[in-house]
Amino acid sequence: MAREFSIIVYGATGFTGRLVAEYLAANYPDLRWAMAGRTQAKLEQIRAEIGAPATLPLIIADAADPASLGEMVMRADVVITTVGPYQLYGTGLVAACATHGTAYVDLCGEPGWMREMIDAHQDRAKASGARIVFSCGFDSIPFDLGVQQLQKLCTERFGAPAPRIKGRVRAMQGGFSGGTAASLKATLAALAKNPSLVKVLGSSFGLTPGFEGPDQPNMMLPHYDSAVNAWVAPFIMAPINTKNVHRTNALLGHPYGRDFRYDEMMVAPGLGEMGKAAAEAIAKFNPLMGEGGPKPGEGPSKEERESGFYDILFVAEYPDGRTARLSVKGDRDPGYGSTSKMIAESALCLVEDVQGEGGIWTPGAIMGDPLVKRLESRAGLSFTAGG
Repeated sequence: MAREFSIIVYGATGFTGRLVAEYLAANYPDLRWAMAGRTQAKLEQIRAEIGAPATLPLIIADAADPASLGEMVMRADVVITTVGPYQLYGTGLVAACATHGTAYVDLCGEPGWMREMIDAHQDRAKASGARIVFSCGFDSIPFDLGVQQLQKLCTERFGAPAPRIKGRVRAMQGGFSGGTAASLKATLAALAKNPSLVKVLGSSFGLTPGFEGPDQPNMMLPHYDSAVNAWVAPFIMAPINTKNVHRTNALLGHPYGRDFRYDEMMVAPGLGEMGKAAAEAIAKFNPLMGEGGPKPGEGPSKEERESGFYDILFVAEYPDGRTARLSVKGDRDPGYGSTSKMIAESALCLVEDVQGEGGIWTPGAIMGDPLVKRLESRAGLSFTAGG
């Protein structure tokens, strides 16, 4: 039976949720969708402010009320949730979607919680047909799909996947979201309560239960990288992105090889000693742990979002010296403008473009090429061979 809505945006009264709702209202006037949150008055206010029709349905649901979550998910093909930190507010929703066969997309960058959900709900989701897809924003779509597209290129060009890929963030304008900072703090709190999470968080294979690949490159030490002719420094999103890349490889039966090695670093500005000094300064700075920056529910202005961008280079290397390159670029700030478009198009991809079995997926493993096509045509991303 067809469900009442193709998509429900849960958390539409939050900053990112509002951007997602605004995007859908502006770009998909014929879509069957609804906004959901805890407060009727706030939902009505957002509906009016984003220019959505007064007839757009509103749904009251609360993470603290499992019954309301169950009733909500049964009405939709896909639920988009921007209500984080997910380890605090997402467990009941994943359980409800897994039970009722409802597809689910989020912006999660919390690998400890993601592993708990995989262990708890993979079998149930597979049985019900629920397609649960974590990390459908800046972490980790540009990285997950960037690696996948480069490996596709390598296989076409060289007849075999590359055993080693480097992800290098060359430029980025616009900060991380307030939700990202809150998620990191919640993860640290969870770690204090459950020390067993150390193994999951510390391994690049923390999201591939039953498979432990080869030692991975050290991503904590600044160094000169001849692949980009620059000094590189630790990238704050690498611990989640690398796990998702390896999970995609595992879910698809290891098309990148069982010995695949991957790392992510940020290119430091400046040459020579200046570049080295910049890389060392970046390594000591954690932009998510200070008191400044946006709080959950806050974010940059429209002008700041639209002036943002990012540019990521992926370099494939073979033992015999062959290389291949691919760049991924986005036309909005990573934490809000681009992320809100990516998660919306991910949900639409699950509705319109791909089927797939139930289970807990990555964007690359279940959507792959159809999502790349959608992001390039609708969401301002580009995937360009040669870099």
